[in-house]
Amino acid sequence: MKLIIAIIQPAKLEAVKEALNEVEVVRLTVMDCQGFGRQRGQTEIYRGRELTVNLLRKVQLQIAVNEEFVQPTIDAIIAGGRSSEQGEIGDGKIFVLPLEDCIRIRTGERGPEAI
Repeated sequence: MKLIIAIIQPAKLEAVKEALNEVEVVRLTVMDCQGFGRQRGQTEIYRGRELTVNLLRKVQLQIAVNEEFVQPTIDAIIAGGRSSEQGEIGDGKIFVLPLEDCIRIRTGERGPEAI
C-alpha cells in the first residue's frame, strides 16, 4: 500500500479528477493549501504599489492505493496536472510514501482490503 500526495494547481483539479476516474481511482482527499517552489511566488500591482505574493494557492490530493494502482495513479495525475505537453514550473509535485496500515472504521477491516 502507498500514500500518494500530489500538490497541483487549483485550475487542474477537475482534469486530474477525470484522469483518476478513467483509471478507476475514485477515492481521494482534497485540501486547499498554499506554498511556493521554484517559481518563488509572484509580483502583483495593488493600488499602485508592487506587492510580492510569497505563497501561491495550491491543492493537495491524498490518495491511498494498493500496489497495482500506484503507477496508473501517478500517470493520471501527471496527465491531468500538466499545463502543457512539456509542463511548466509550478505544475506541482507528487510524493509516494509507504503506507503501513489502513483501517476501515465502519467494519474494522485492515490492510489492502480497507482501501
